[in-house]
Parts: sequence; C-alpha cells; structure tokens
Amino acid sequence: MTMYSYGTLYGEAWDLTKEILAQRSTGLRGNGMQEPRRVTIMGLGLFGGGLGAVEYFASEGWHVTVTDLKSEEQLRPSLEKLRGRGVVLRLGGHRESDFTETDLVVVNPAVPRESPYVALARSRGVPLETEIGLFFRKCRAPIVGVTGSIGKTTTTSMIGKILEAGARRVHVGGNIGRSLLCESESIGPGDVVVLELSSFQLEWLGEAGLAPRVAVVTNVCRNHLDRHGTMEAYIAAKRSILRGQGPGSTAVLNADDPEVSRWAADVRGQCLFFSSEAEPAAGCFLRGGRIILRRGGAEAEVAAAALQVPGRHNLANALAAVAACSAAGMPPGAMAAGLASFSGIEHRLEFACRRNGVRYYNDSKATTPESAIAALDAFDCPVVLIAGGYDKKVPLDAFARRAACRTRATILIGETADKLAWHLDGSERGDFRWLRASSLPDAVAKAASIAVEGDVVLLSPACASYDMFENYEERGRQFKNLCRSLKEGKRPGAFA
Repeated sequence: MTMYSYGTLYGEAWDLTKEILAQRSTGLRGNGMQEPRRVTIMGLGLFGGGLGAVEYFASEGWHVTVTDLKSEEQLRPSLEKLRGRGVVLRLGGHRESDFTETDLVVVNPAVPRESPYVALARSRGVPLETEIGLFFRKCRAPIVGVTGSIGKTTTTSMIGKILEAGARRVHVGGNIGRSLLCESESIGPGDVVVLELSSFQLEWLGEAGLAPRVAVVTNVCRNHLDRHGTMEAYIAAKRSILRGQGPGSTAVLNADDPEVSRWAADVRGQCLFFSSEAEPAAGCFLRGGRIILRRGGAEAEVAAAALQVPGRHNLANALAAVAACSAAGMPPGAMAAGLASFSGIEHRLEFACRRNGVRYYNDSKATTPESAIAALDAFDCPVVLIAGGYDKKVPLDAFARRAACRTRATILIGETADKLAWHLDGSERGDFRWLRASSLPDAVAKAASIAVEGDVVLLSPACASYDMFENYEERGRQFKNLCRSLKEGKRPGAFA
C-alpha cells in the first residue's frame, strides 16, 4: 500500500475533490453513460456534520451512500431528516465496496484516523474529505474558530451574539450542532462565520493545513482520552487550530491557562491574550468591574463586567469573545449591546424552573470535571448536585472533592457512579451526603426531596451521556421536563 503523509495526502485529495466538484454531479462511467457521481458518507452521527454532508451532496444530485456502525434505532433522529432524499443506508456495519467503488469518501471527524476502511480508501486513491474541511475550502467569508475543553460552545454563541449587533451577516455553526455546508454558496466574502471546533475536527483540519482566520482557544484540560489515548495527543489535536494560520491571522489565547499560554510561540500572525487575573500587553482583561480591550498600545472600555449568565468562567468566555470580535473587525464601542443581550445557551447553566423556592439549572453540557467544577463555583448558595454518566477515562477526584466541599448533597447516576462514590467516601465533611439514583427521574425526585428554599438543584454531570442517553441534549431536555413537572406544595425539608 502506498504511504502518504497526511499533508501530502490531503493536498492531493483536495486537487481530486476540486476536479470532481467542478464537474458537478455527473461523470462518465465505463459504459460511456452519464451517471451520478458517488459519495460515501462515513458516519452519519447525531450532531449535524454527517447530516449536513448528506444534504449537501444529495442537493447537488450525487448518489449518496451513508454507512455507520450504529443501528437504525440509534440514528433515528438523524434518519428522520433524510426521508425522501433517496439515500442508500448501510447501518450496523461497513462494506469495503463503499470505500473503493466511489468517487469520494467524506469521513465523520469522530471516525478514528486509523480506521481500516479509511486506509482502504487511501490505498485505492479515493479522495478523503470531512464535512468541516469541505466547508473551510468553499467558504469565502472569514472564519472565527473556537476550541477548548470548556466553554467553547458558550464562547462561540457569545461571539455570534456580539457580531450580530454589527452590520455584517453572521453565520454560527460547526460542532455546536449546525452544519453550514449547504449554505456555503450563499455566504459572501463580506459576511463572517463563527464555528465551534472539536478536537476531532481539528485533527483532520490540521492535517489538511486548514485553519480559521481568527482562532480562539478557551483552555485545555483532560478530555476525550477514550479517543485520543494520551493527554499529549489530545493537546496536539487542539493545538492544530494554529497549524494552518498565516501572517494575516489572529490567535486569541487564554493567558491564565499555563498550557495554552505557551502556544503563543506557534502563532504566525497576531496574538491576543485574554485574562481575568492580569493585564496582558495585547488583548482583553478586567479592570475595576469593566471589560478593557488593549490593542496596538491603545485601550478601550468595552462594557461592564456584569453579565446575564452566572459564573466567573462565563466572564472569561466574555473576555475571549470580545478579543475575537475585535480581531474580526468589530469596534469596541459596538460590542456592549451584543454582550449585554447574551442570556446563555441551552444545556449550559440554563435556568429550568423554580419550584418551592428552589431553582433548577440544566448544565447537561458539562461533560468534563472542569466544566462541572466551574458550574458549582458559579453559585453562592447551597447546591444539590446530580452528577455521573459515561466514563471517558478522565480523573474525577478533583471534581469529587469540589462536590463534597460545595454541595448540600450529591446524587450519583450512570456508569461513573461507583468511581465518584469511591472518591466521595473520603469526604471529611460530617454534614455532607451522597446517594445513588437508578435513573434521571429518580435523581430529580431525590434532589427535590432534599433541597430546601433558597437552594439550587444542579444537573452538572462532569461526564458524557452515552451510557444512558443518545447525547447531552436528550439528557438536558429530560431533566428540564422532569423539573417542570414537579408540584408546588409543602416540603418535608432536607433529608427528611
């Protein structure tokens, strides 16, 4: 089998892909007849990327084959959106012919790069692409890309909200759950695109030499070690957001993160820092309760540091967003209105309801220990925490210590319940209590029986959802429905 470096492979692959796309949807086959060109979408998934690729190629008249290891039942939410598209489905497994007898393979970023089917397509000279890679190549507008272990969804949404207060058309998508590939033809050079980028997407983009004009890195902490294997590999994937940048680009880096701050040495264009602890020479920081932007030796006051969304971590997200919007060409004076109007995003410290004087918050997107710690620290009142879920093989001891310190009680669910229980058993707080729940409905019922007026019940799992739910969104929606179904009435009090 011919071996390629990834950079060489993707350079050659894109040349072939451009040629194929330029010939639109049909081409000559061996029988001399014009037939639809063929594309195999490897990995439909549930988060929009695979679906976006299918919709794009189907609308262009291609013969589309979708192959996924998941079953029809597991993929039902995505499959329902493909009705009437005439797509060939290969579910529950892959066929070699779908990777050799095709004109193009579009790989879902979640597919491991060492997949034998990816290697098979390479060996036969079939071009390989990803949905996000295709969008980068086709997009004529400048792209602001946001990555990080914690806060990338909130920061992406915040940047979009701030930019919408300006005069340019804004398009928000990527790993946030919305593919922009089908919109690529209508996105003009005067628009601006904001993309959330995962470590999986960045692996492929970095190898292809593709990068956003403005790259934002919120932070880096242990995550997805079940996929990347080591922390070093995970860091390398995140760091590749800078690999394809050039002299005209900007990197926005977290000066308070020891790992990320070191990446300034990789920056080929301008580097802006954001910090809630210091005043960097260039970037965004806090001073006297105000958000200050410093660029080119000049300072400008952007807005008050008071936000609608709770938590110091969200203030850090706001600093990153302001620096990014400045790099995207928005003047400081125009940012305040957009920042003030940002009320948060679904499943991220989202207020669900108030029952019996207790506030319920949905933080289902907190799938790492660090993000759940940040959620706990956002409140200055007693918290009844619901935590646990799929095991991503990351340490949970620091999260458990914070839960034992910051909560009235912690209710454990899912695959990691035993691991968390082991850590919580070491708590030295005599009034702290943890207990198990058999399901999320059981956990909400237990939390409601414990919490008293003035408390917060917080779903912030610190773990992924795949052991009990299709995704964190399903987990969050179920939590909100369960909370809203609770009845008002007299309460027996905590631990009664």
